[in-house]
Amino acid sequence: MTDLQKDTRHSQSGFTLVELAIVMVIIGLLIGGILKGQELIANAKISSSVSQLKSTDAALNTFQDKYNALPGDMGNAGTRLPGCTAAPCNVAGNNNSRIGANFAVFPGAATETGVSFAHLSASDLISGIDVTGASATFGRMLPTLKAGGGFWIVYSDAAITNTGVVSARHYAILSTVPTATTAGLTPSVAAQIDRKLDDGIPTTGGFSVTGTNCINAGAYDEAAGAGTCLGYVRVLN
Repeated sequence: MTDLQKDTRHSQSGFTLVELAIVMVIIGLLIGGILKGQELIANAKISSSVSQLKSTDAALNTFQDKYNALPGDMGNAGTRLPGCTAAPCNVAGNNNSRIGANFAVFPGAATETGVSFAHLSASDLISGIDVTGASATFGRMLPTLKAGGGFWIVYSDAAITNTGVVSARHYAILSTVPTATTAGLTPSVAAQIDRKLDDGIPTTGGFSVTGTNCINAGAYDEAAGAGTCLGYVRVLN
């Protein structure tokens, strides 16, 4: 056999087991890095969402201390808040110390719930809100939530059975669409927010949920991928 034939056969040989092992290790490290990166991003969104909710609660309390009124419920926002002279920001509330009426009311643009964040924005306590928008949707008159969907503030006219939600309190409602009766967060996301914000129990404390396939035996059903949880965060305590 000539040297040329030997070289040709050698060049046509495949990877050795060691080379394949090295390639597999590199692929495994890349996949692990991607998955870890996705986990870090997801955790960052949860932490940002918790910070959002705490900041909103602080803004609500600051507004109340500064104006002796609640955003949305203020009766003369058009003359008291800068940049709030046009509708819907200047829509007058009824000054009854309640933002909105009840959980089931859709937060329309001309309602107390709908304009509450416009008032907070006009008073420079929050940002990212369209004070002249005509649509009470997430990303316009209502804030988006970093973990998905968004939230709004409303007064609870009644308690919700088997939850920590009580009557005569204000809550931030976390959802994926601006209505109190449908959609919500995944059980996993809701559970993570609860653990960072409250006691980690879906039916007690300052963070409670309702929903479909959200709770199982008194705990979050985090294995239910198709489950939905509507979150209720107590504010203005």
